[in-house]
Amino acid sequence: MTNFFRSLSRPAMVSLLLLPLSNTVFADQSAVLSAVQAALPQYEVESTELHDGAGLYVVVLKDGPTLHVTQDGKYFVAGDLYRIDNTALENETEKAKLAKVEALPESQMIVYKAKNEKAHITVFTDVDCGYCRMLHKEVPKLNDAGVTVRYLAYPRAGIGSEAYRKMVSVWCSADPQDWLTKVKLGAEIPENKCVNPVADQYKLGNEVGVRGTPSIVLDNGAFLPGYLPAAELVKHLGL
Repeated sequence: MTNFFRSLSRPAMVSLLLLPLSNTVFADQSAVLSAVQAALPQYEVESTELHDGAGLYVVVLKDGPTLHVTQDGKYFVAGDLYRIDNTALENETEKAKLAKVEALPESQMIVYKAKNEKAHITVFTDVDCGYCRMLHKEVPKLNDAGVTVRYLAYPRAGIGSEAYRKMVSVWCSADPQDWLTKVKLGAEIPENKCVNPVADQYKLGNEVGVRGTPSIVLDNGAFLPGYLPAAELVKHLGL
């Protein structure tokens, strides 16, 4: 089953298979969750919630695909859920992910604001990630193009790691913008402690399917995994 999910992660295979979880009929979220855990014990469930429009349970697996499970607990679809809107398709999975990201107040992010903002991107970042450092060097160009860059913490090694400690210290510093830039350039930051959102942002990243950094969320709901130069990001934003 693990090898099956590895193959499903490829775009050509996502959302194409409808598979049974069990032969038992269930009617509530806890029973659906139990069915998923029994069928796929190798995966940890990040979150489960009912999609009202489709009538399916959305189950996010850590280091696995998003599942859409029937309310009777008997079948699931692996991959994104789409809604047919006249002649267009709307990605409901990306829409739900965007809603979770947009629900966070900017006061919990590290924000590099464009003077004449036309769009914004939200980036899950790790201070020790080489491609994150490359993207950070593009922030001035993005700002000049009218794109505000908003950072969320995603220490890839997890909560309690060295990267996590650095990011807590950045978020708890007197000038998080300045220190984020310095740490991404290799500076050592003194340990700072405070009530901070780093762990919650890391958990959110897992819930919305972040698998690496940088992971870029456009304000139109599109998710772009990996580094892109400023010019390419501006094109994706339609600017």
